[in-house]
Amino acid sequence: MQDLQLLQPSIGNTFGALFIGATLAAFLWGISNIQTFLYFQTHRGTGITFFKIILFWILDALHLVFIVHCIHYYLVTNHARMSALTNIVWSFKLQVICYALITKSVQAMYVHRLWIVSKGRSRALPIMMCIIVALALGVDIVLVWVLYRCHQFSDLIRVEWAAYAALSTVTVVDILIASSMWYLLATSRTGFSRTDSFVNKLIAYTVNTGCITSIGSVATIVTCAAMPNNFIFLGVAFLVAKLYVGSFLALLNVRYYLQGNANNTDFVNTHRTRQFLHRPEPHIRMSQVEELQASEENICKHDDEADFTRPVQIDVPQPPPIAITVEISSFSSA
Repeated sequence: MQDLQLLQPSIGNTFGALFIGATLAAFLWGISNIQTFLYFQTHRGTGITFFKIILFWILDALHLVFIVHCIHYYLVTNHARMSALTNIVWSFKLQVICYALITKSVQAMYVHRLWIVSKGRSRALPIMMCIIVALALGVDIVLVWVLYRCHQFSDLIRVEWAAYAALSTVTVVDILIASSMWYLLATSRTGFSRTDSFVNKLIAYTVNTGCITSIGSVATIVTCAAMPNNFIFLGVAFLVAKLYVGSFLALLNVRYYLQGNANNTDFVNTHRTRQFLHRPEPHIRMSQVEELQASEENICKHDDEADFTRPVQIDVPQPPPIAITVEISSFSSA
């Protein structure tokens, strides 16, 4: 009991930090579920892309399952057992593998988008980014290997270099991908205000998603360097994988958000335009009026001789209808 009282002050910034990180990770997983549902509702018939999204969702769910099992193992199953709290449970190692798979899968999808955007231009930039992502995967494999050899949390201090290398590589790759996408989109401007406005919004979404994941990785590096003797950096690391999945799904749904805004804007503009539309009044030529008057006089003169019941028809030319066609460009996400 005395040992438990000595350990109690450090529970808050160790396993308590893991618990808070797991709670926030579950919250972000819920947001990813909403993004996934929205994608399925607005992108029907996209073929193999559905399987990619399902794969991301499965990896994200497994990552959360391993995190929850890790917290349950330390705080419920082995509560107050000092020998168990110092050991690294198997689910902790597996969640690192899921983290590596998620980050590299998302980065590979970003590189695929670079390949699509660079269609008709040089492929040097997407090929270079593909090589960089492959090299970064090698760094993650090293991290998983050294972590597999660790059995206690005290062993993590000896492999800090692997964690720093993996997180730094992920951050650099995110910045390079966001910069490459910004360059390709910026050079795709056509000079038309409507298209350029759409491209500018895509640039903003791309840069923001890259910044979010980079901020999460940098926060993990900073907390690990500043507080290596607690688990706050691990709680922050739980969130990085969720940020990757959520930001990528949000970028896939950007077409839905932008197209919805464009539809609302076009409806307002069309409604305002129709208020000022002028439909010209029909004009009747003087000869037609004179013929009408002559016909009425003839009817009056020969009222006793004939029963004339057929009305006089006058062809009045109608102005052609005014049609307004609005086309909304969409950005195809792969």
